[in-house]
Amino acid sequence: MREFVETILAPRLQGDGGWVEWDSLNGNTLTLVFRGECSKCLILDRCVHWMEEELEKKFGQHIVIQPVRKKPFFWDT
Repeated sequence: MREFVETILAPRLQGDGGWVEWDSLNGNTLTLVFRGECSKCLILDRCVHWMEEELEKKFGQHIVIQPVRKKPFFWDT
């Protein structure tokens, strides 16, 4: 599943200036870290829903994505 996220789903986000990183999978909850443009996107929930649908199609199980927004450190200054 990690390979699918990193090689299939992540590159689709990079086209819009964002990227996603694998954090952990506990049961059916997948924690992903969203960076770049994704970290401040107002419609991230739509993207997360799309990713959940793609994972369910590929692996045949319902996965809930827990998104974590991680902004660059220089945005705090």
